Amino acid sequence: MTEAPVIGVLALQGDVREHLIALSAADAEARAVRRPEELAEVDGLIIPGGESTTISKLAVLFGVMEPLRARVRAGMPVYGTCAGMIMLADKILDPRSGQETIGGIDMIVRRNAFGRQNESFEAAVDVKGVEGDPVEGVFIRAPWVESVGAEAEVLAEHDGHIVAVRQGNALATSFHPELTGDHRVHGLFVDMVRADRTAESL
Repeated sequence: MTEAPVIGVLALQGDVREHLIALSAADAEARAVRRPEELAEVDGLIIPGGESTTISKLAVLFGVMEPLRARVRAGMPVYGTCAGMIMLADKILDPRSGQETIGGIDMIVRRNAFGRQNESFEAAVDVKGVEGDPVEGVFIRAPWVESVGAEAEVLAEHDGHIVAVRQGNALATSFHPELTGDHRVHGLFVDMVRADRTAESL
């Protein structure tokens, strides 16, 4: 059996614990990441939900923004959920003042597109690459993707809006799979990390 990939969760804000649990259930070694030296030790990274502006500012404050951008540009597998999707967008339609992104996916994202906190909802979502029944998507102040570039692949839509995208080693969903107990989307990401490690070792 191959050694479990080491996957970090950016632990600046958001539902970090739930992602760590989901990664462990998907046969990865899960670690919290806050600083550049911790980032350097992981094979892949999840950027959780939370508040994208706050995550952006804290990433700069902790000195992890530029190393993270560099690793994503170099091909490190990365997965963003909700606010994490916004962080992986090359462009935000309605950014707040001073808001930065990591980039990595050629897409334009609209913040809070599905409504405010009290308009949160759950919906069954068919996600390309996830076998079996639809994924139960939890949408909390969720963004959607307005448009994608030629390199980005749409994996799922809900109500006519793009809610899951992949470009190379970067994956993003509008919804929170870590809150449902269904670890198949995390399993998809763990498989991406394993494939990347295998490719690097060849």
